[in-house]
Amino acid sequence: MTRGLIALCLALFALGASAEVFTYVDSQGNRVYTDQPRGNAKRVPLATSNRMASNPTGAAPITTAKKSPEQPLFRYDMLRVLVPEPDATIRSSAGELIVSITSEPGLQKGHRYRLLLDGQPTGEPGLSPVFPLSNIDRGSHNLSVEILDAQDRIVERTANQPFHMQRISLAQKRQVKPCTTDDYGVRPECPLKDKPVEPKNPFLRFF
Repeated sequence: MTRGLIALCLALFALGASAEVFTYVDSQGNRVYTDQPRGNAKRVPLATSNRMASNPTGAAPITTAKKSPEQPLFRYDMLRVLVPEPDATIRSSAGELIVSITSEPGLQKGHRYRLLLDGQPTGEPGLSPVFPLSNIDRGSHNLSVEILDAQDRIVERTANQPFHMQRISLAQKRQVKPCTTDDYGVRPECPLKDKPVEPKNPFLRFF
């Protein structure tokens, strides 16, 4: 009987639920199951399966996406522009200015400083808290500083800090402090080409 049940299960598995199964006893007394009807074979009734396919054709598998929790942004206790001071007046014929900033605590690993002049970055973010600027137009301007993390997210940003640039021309400098003979070729506003021709000593004509 046990061998017969095993044979029945194997037949069902091989033929599938939609095929017909027949059984008979062979000449040696063994029960045989087959899908081919014979003269003395009897049809085996099959129960209707109520199972569903684990992944129906065309249906996308249901997956649960797990989002890794975002790390909170690090917060600095203080960030500000040290130099120039707010509302400072800078006098430079070339429009030059050195900006110095500070933060508390110091810059964290993976973070960088970025300086903005009138809302526009002055260069690539970096680790240095000192920013040399040049050729700044005369007039009033605003400085602000940002700290960016490794993903270029803004961690901290200062408010706009105004300053005023006065670009003095060489002529204006010469008016404030006239050039002497020894100044030519030494002071930028006193180039050698502008040095007056010294009058010759009339007594040297006879030598």
